[in-house]
Amino acid sequence: MRSTSGSGATAVAAAMFSYDFVEDGVDYDTLEALHRGEITPWIEALAHSGLLGADEVAAVAREWSERPSLLLDALLTDADEMTVRRCRLAWAAMDRLAPFTFPIAHIG
Repeated sequence: MRSTSGSGATAVAAAMFSYDFVEDGVDYDTLEALHRGEITPWIEALAHSGLLGADEVAAVAREWSERPSLLLDALLTDADEMTVRRCRLAWAAMDRLAPFTFPIAHIG
């Protein structure tokens, strides 16, 4: 699959969302939602912007669904260094606390 990282689609997302995401301080409920993969509002906003074609929006949706951290990267584009660090630390903590996503073998 072609990566949208560094592409026009990611740049559009960063331009649309990053300033508002960090303007009044990061909302950690939103950060947790992103970590859970709740990307629908962001995808819908991209789709309704008219700045991207349907294929580009679909590609971004697939990539962000698989790796929500890529959306976080776009959202942190305009953030200062300390905000980026706090968000990355919070994300790493959520990674450690997240339930396992692979099946655990049953012995017995």
